[in-house]
Amino acid sequence: MTGAAVTDPLVRRPYAGGVPLVEVVRSGLREGIHHGSLVVLDASGAVRGSAGDVTAPVFPRSANKPMQAAGMLRGGLRLADPADLAVVCASHYGEEAHLARIAALLRAAGLTEAALRCPPDLPIGADAAAAVLRAGGGPTRLQMNCSGKHAGMLVTCRAAGWPLEEYWHPEHPLQERIRATVEEFAGEPAGAVGVDGCGAPVLALSLTGLARAFLRLVTGSAGSVERTVADAMRGYPELMSGTGAVDARLMRAVPGLLAKSGAEGVLAVAVADVGAIAVKIDDGGARGTVPPVVAALRRLGVTDDESAAPALAELAEPAVLGGGQPVGALRALPFG
Repeated sequence: MTGAAVTDPLVRRPYAGGVPLVEVVRSGLREGIHHGSLVVLDASGAVRGSAGDVTAPVFPRSANKPMQAAGMLRGGLRLADPADLAVVCASHYGEEAHLARIAALLRAAGLTEAALRCPPDLPIGADAAAAVLRAGGGPTRLQMNCSGKHAGMLVTCRAAGWPLEEYWHPEHPLQERIRATVEEFAGEPAGAVGVDGCGAPVLALSLTGLARAFLRLVTGSAGSVERTVADAMRGYPELMSGTGAVDARLMRAVPGLLAKSGAEGVLAVAVADVGAIAVKIDDGGARGTVPPVVAALRRLGVTDDESAAPALAELAEPAVLGGGQPVGALRALPFG
């Protein structure tokens, strides 16, 4: 696989960009605006609201991981503990629980960290990274936030009898199986195939297709690959993200909610019998993803659950700090 930004001839029209979605208010003054696009689907998959460009392909980045994991299950991945599947879906913080579980997955398949083809990195969790540096350590492949996904890919290849060499190449049988699954769940062909930050293929989808895929994950029948993935992620929110991660906080706030973020300002969520939401912030700022998603959840009636409302209220308007104290907030702007 080359380092080209896009390697697939099926590129559709380029993403046209979004509209104002989030305002940043400091001391009563609007300090900035995050532009982006957002789509809201109801429980039937019909569009209930949208803003910006929700039909052109974008790279969901790690928000594709649940569908990639479903593709691995279809390829022969078998994990007795759903916590292991959660970490295969993870953009993990590099905490000890993550690293120990991924190392154990590799050992069980007769592999070591050397088999991983994700690049060496420090943990993306600030506390975990600081601990590594204090101990005199440095970047490793295991600590890279996508190492769980790569471990899952290697274990799948072992189970299926596929070669381990070049398992990250788009033409490898594993990646072909994953692509077929992602496209099936999204209900559309990939708009492009790029190289993700971890080196594995990343498939471009429209925001509508991404939301559709997440809706399928939470509405699958018991025992289906989609439901198996969703249940593992919802059962172990911190394993598929990290302590205090937005994904985990959203899933803890709303029973039954599935959430997964992706680099460059992507977040997708879904709740069975409620609907699904996908957002892309144009400037890539992750802080802009949550307020519009919470606003969309409210539109779908999620805050009717009184137990969820207090936690969602905190996520709806993240504080802007001045001198270490709240002096403003990020606030979702109205959308169509």
